This record gives sequence, structure tokens and C-alpha cells, in this order.
Amino acid sequence: MAWTRDQMAERAAKELQDGFYVNLGIGIPTLVSNYIPEGVSVQLQSENGMLGMGPFPYEGEEDADLINAGKQTVTALPTTSFFSSADSFAIIRGGHIDLSILGAMQVAQNGDLANWMIPGKVVKGMGGAMDLVAGVKRVVVVMEHTAKGRPKLLKACTLPLTGTEVVDLVITDLGVFEIDQDGMTLVELAPGVSVADIEQNTEAEYRVSPALTAA
Repeated sequence: MAWTRDQMAERAAKELQDGFYVNLGIGIPTLVSNYIPEGVSVQLQSENGMLGMGPFPYEGEEDADLINAGKQTVTALPTTSFFSSADSFAIIRGGHIDLSILGAMQVAQNGDLANWMIPGKVVKGMGGAMDLVAGVKRVVVVMEHTAKGRPKLLKACTLPLTGTEVVDLVITDLGVFEIDQDGMTLVELAPGVSVADIEQNTEAEYRVSPALTAA
């Protein structure tokens, strides 16, 4: 009744456009690189100083010096560029990244994002999420719809915010939501998932696309 992690990543890959510069967050977003549509050329950027990352290496071919921001081993391409982390963040803060695909702990109906810490828990590092949501042209969140049975799409986030009114699209294992100045709209359902299923697992207020109600 719900999309798998790979299916969520495949759906997120549909948001890629030819020529885009893209940043992929830790977790499910890293899987998006496996589903780049045929004929679409994108440059994957990592906060730790790579532009033009290749696919994940085959087992036994890993190079410990080639890692993404999540410390996963990656590969380089003939067109890959390497630079300092400061330059990498200058690219982000300068508005040169077209799309960022991130994970989240919570998303509010107005586009607020919480994805960097849970109070009382050890924080390994803040990462680049705050810079990404402030400097990137479009932000897509890919996450599970609930956590331990509790909704993650809320009227207002209860965890510390990463950014306010920054999320443009949310892809969960149950469906897809667009967020704009008028609020949140359910625009797509995972196969076998009903509008009622969404309602039961969502605290946020949202509209349902007429295309779904007509179906």
C-alpha cells in the first residue's frame, strides 16, 4: 500500500531537469542518483567539495578518499570538480543550486522544515541543510509519512526549525504534496493508497487535488 524507499527516490528523480545542479541529502535522497531519467544530465553537488559525483562504487572498488556529505563512498566522473568546503557553500549560498532533495523529521503545512536535531539527542553535526534551504531555488523533501505511528506532516513543527516556509514539494511513502503560498495540496497517491489513508495519517491541513477526487 505504500512506496518503498527506492520507489520514493524514483518518484523524486522525476523532479530533475536536464542541466540542473542538484544537492542530495543524507538517507533516501542519496538513492535518487540511481534513478536519473534517461536523457537527463544533472550535476550532483556535495557540501564537502565535489561537483559532478558519479554513482556509488561496486563492492571492492571503493575509494575511501571519495565520499559525499553523508560519508558514503562515491565515484568521480571525467567532469568531476573538487574544491574546498568553503567554495562548496559559496555555490549553495550564491543561489547556484537548482534543486535540493532532503530528508526531514517534520514538515509543516506552510513549508516549515525541521530536519537537523531532536532536543536531548546527540547531534553529530548540523550539516548544510540550513544553507541549502535558504540558498537553493527549489526544495523537495522525501520522507516516511509517519514516525512510530505519529504524523510527520503537521500544522506546525514541534522540533527546532531548519528553515521557515522553504519546502516546495513533499514526497512520502503514501503520496505527494505541493506547498505554495496558499498552503499544502495532495496531488498524488501511491498505488493502493486512498485519500482516507492520507487523512488518517496527516495532522496538517491540506487540499486534495480535483484530479484525485475525480478519480
